[in-house]
Amino acid sequence: MTQAERRRQLRLQRRVESLRQLWRFVVFTGVAVGLGITLLRHGWVLRGPDQVELIGSRQVQRDQLIQAADLRFPLPLLTVQPNRLAAQLSAALPVEQVQVVRLMAPPRLRVQLVDRRAVARAERRGSQGPEIGYVDQLGNWMTARQQSGALVAPPDAGGFTLMVKGWQPQYRPALAQLLTRRPQFGAAVQQIRFEPGGSLWLDTSTLGAVRFGPLDERLARRIDVLEHLLRELPAQLKGRQLQSLDLSDPEQPEISLPGPTRAAPPAPASR
Repeated sequence: MTQAERRRQLRLQRRVESLRQLWRFVVFTGVAVGLGITLLRHGWVLRGPDQVELIGSRQVQRDQLIQAADLRFPLPLLTVQPNRLAAQLSAALPVEQVQVVRLMAPPRLRVQLVDRRAVARAERRGSQGPEIGYVDQLGNWMTARQQSGALVAPPDAGGFTLMVKGWQPQYRPALAQLLTRRPQFGAAVQQIRFEPGGSLWLDTSTLGAVRFGPLDERLARRIDVLEHLLRELPAQLKGRQLQSLDLSDPEQPEISLPGPTRAAPPAPASR
C-alpha cells in the first residue's frame, strides 16, 4: 500500500470516527432532553396543596398562603421563582420575613414565614381623627385587631414603654432604622415623634427632648451620635436632667441645661 493510499484511509477513518461521535452526541442529547421534558411534565410537579409546606407562622394558614401566592395546580416546580414568590408573599401577608425553597425529592415547595411582632404603640391621624395602633420592627402600622392576632415582642415590665406619634407611611423607613437600633438605646428612648412638617424628635429619660431635625441622609449618623451620648454621658452631667439636645447637625450637638434655680426673695422684715 502506497503512502498516498495509507493517508487516504486514515482520513476516512477519522471522518467515520467523527460521525460516530456526532451521532453519540445527538443520541445522548435527545435522551437528556426527553428525560428533562418528562420530569418537568410528570416528575417535579406540584399536584395539590398538600405539597406546599408552611413553617414558622402562627397567623397564616396554608390556604391563605396559596391564595396570596396565586398558585394553580398542577404546577411545574421548576417554574416557581423563589425570590419573586417571597417578595409577593411579603407584600400580601402580615409577616416580616419570607423564605421559599424548592425541594425535588419528593417534589414540594417549602415556605418559611416569620410573623410580624408588635414592638411599640403608635398614633396616627386618620380621616376621622387620631387613631391608636401598633408598629412592628420594620415600622409597619398594625391595627389593634392585627396586634391581637400577632406575636408580641416581649415588652418591658408594665407593657409597651415606647410610643410612636405622628406615624405616616413615608416615615416608615426612618422609623425602621430607629427600631432596629432600639436594643442599643434600652429604655432610654420613650417616645418617637414625627412632626407634621417631617421633623423628628425623640423623648428620652436621660437626655431630655432630642431634636433630630429633617429625615435626610444624615439620619444614621444622628443615631450613632445619640447612642454614643447615651453610653458616654460626661460625668459632670450625670444625675442632671437635660432640657434638650439638638442633633440636627450631628457633628455639632447642642446641649441645653436648665437655668440656675433662683433663690426666693427674702421676706420683708416685720415691724
